[in-house]
Amino acid sequence: MKNLTISRRYAKALLLIGKEDGQAESYKDELNQVADLIQKEKELKQAITNPLYDAGGRRKVLEAVIEKSNISAVMKSFLLLLFDKGRFGFLPHINDFYQRMVDELQGIGRASLVSATELSSETVEKIRAALSKRTGQDIILEVAQDPALIGGIVTKIGDLVLDGSLKTSLENMRESLKRGESA
Repeated sequence: MKNLTISRRYAKALLLIGKEDGQAESYKDELNQVADLIQKEKELKQAITNPLYDAGGRRKVLEAVIEKSNISAVMKSFLLLLFDKGRFGFLPHINDFYQRMVDELQGIGRASLVSATELSSETVEKIRAALSKRTGQDIILEVAQDPALIGGIVTKIGDLVLDGSLKTSLENMRESLKRGESA
C-alpha cells in the first residue's frame, strides 16, 4: 500500500509540472515509452534496479537509456530523480497513475468490462456509450472474458463496481439462505 502512495505522489508531482508547462500529454507519452521499454527488457530492468550492482554503474545504464530515448529535459530529470531517491522500481505504478491522471484531466475515464462469454462489438459499444453517458466522460473500455462468472458482466470504473454476474447473484442467494436458516 505504501508503494502505491509513493507512486501516486510522484505521478501527481509530474502532473503538476505538466500542467504548469502545458506538456502533460507529451510527458504521458514519454513516461509510457520508458516504462514499456523497462518492462519489456528484463535484463535492462535488472541492470538499473538490482541493488547487487554498483549504484554508479546502474545510474550510467539509466543515463545511456535516457540519451538514446527522445525525451524532454523534464522527463530526463524526473527519471534520474526516481533513481536517486531509490524509487525507479516504482516506475510501472507511477506510469499507471500518471496515465490515469492525464486521462482524467482530459475528461477520459477508464473502465473494465468482464463477461462470461465473448460480447459482440455492438454490445461492447452500447455499454461503453452508456458508461460515458453515466459518467460524463469519454470512456476507454478494456474488455476481458472470465467463464467463472457463469453469465452476465462485471464493470469497474474507478472504485465503482457494477456486478451483474450470475456467479455473484448465486453467492448472494446462498448467503441469504444461510442467514435465513440461522435465524
